[in-house]
Amino acid sequence: MAKSRIGSCVLGILICLIPLCETLKADPVVKSEFIYDVGPYPSVHASTIVETSEGSLLTAWFGGTGESRDDVCIYLSRYEDGEWTSASAVADGVQGDGSRFPSWNPVLFQAKDGPLILFYKVGPWPAAWWGMMKTSEDDGRTWSAPHKLPEGVLGPIKNKPIQLADGTLIAPSSTEDPGEGGAGWQVQIELSKDLGKTWQVVGPLNTKEEFNAIQPSILVHEGGRLQILCRTMEKQLVTSWSEDNGLSWSKLKPTGLHNPNSGSDAVTLKDGRQLLVYNMRDGLKTPEGMGEMDRCPLNVSLSEDGVNWEMVLVLEDKPLPSGYAYPAVIQTSDGLVHITYTWDRQKIKHVVLDPAEL
Repeated sequence: MAKSRIGSCVLGILICLIPLCETLKADPVVKSEFIYDVGPYPSVHASTIVETSEGSLLTAWFGGTGESRDDVCIYLSRYEDGEWTSASAVADGVQGDGSRFPSWNPVLFQAKDGPLILFYKVGPWPAAWWGMMKTSEDDGRTWSAPHKLPEGVLGPIKNKPIQLADGTLIAPSSTEDPGEGGAGWQVQIELSKDLGKTWQVVGPLNTKEEFNAIQPSILVHEGGRLQILCRTMEKQLVTSWSEDNGLSWSKLKPTGLHNPNSGSDAVTLKDGRQLLVYNMRDGLKTPEGMGEMDRCPLNVSLSEDGVNWEMVLVLEDKPLPSGYAYPAVIQTSDGLVHITYTWDRQKIKHVVLDPAEL
């Protein structure tokens, strides 16, 4: 009789624990690391990450004595044998006459049945920069000579392009003209059917009276419907939709997601969910010890439809002088999600997530 009562108690405890066990998930963070410990530059920003056709992971960023300084170059690192290689400069702003400008915002993209492409910007400041690109046929080990994009084309301004089934490249871009009488911040979409040789510009998609918006990221929905999410001066993410492969777009509208006028990135996962990495601000409250423009915390949110978003992970929430900024996110062929971002303007951090655990 005593054994029967003990057995009943144990069974009862196990039954009670079943709902708890069902809610417990493994830690979604598979790895968290810095790309390098000490670099040959005091300031870095605006990282990008890509999986190449050979399966290599590459990341790039701009680095130098400080943003907008003439010595700022684009640096590249490769993940090999379980660690990141020492970064090497792959692009700079040196001109034919010997003058020099800073380099900005690299974007790596692996074309289908095509080369690895590096897009970047060169110029004294964002309102006056121009688009550049290089290509690599050997997995980023060597690169072509730099090629200047046509007037009015800047290439993907911060976040990765997408490529349609017919090979068309859709680059999320934007322009900045904030001065008195200027057009403000405006989003444009740039399409190329020949991997960057010729371009079609769609936009601008907004006026400064509507929103001052830049740095879109592109999401893909069922049926090929496209969505962009953009940063704004108005401190909220805004969105627009296309039903015709990027040839036309709806008016930009608020998403209800707030952030401190900082860059974000997003990716469509293989299971159809949309994943967003951004500086989430609840009511734009500034964390204690941080300035209004500092970027903290850094969060991951998920959505089934691109409209309703749920915050599922806090990547960083400890206040730092320059916070955590400009995330880049991809999903690799093994299903894992890779995120890189600026850590206090001093380092580039790399975090790997298992989306099944989000």
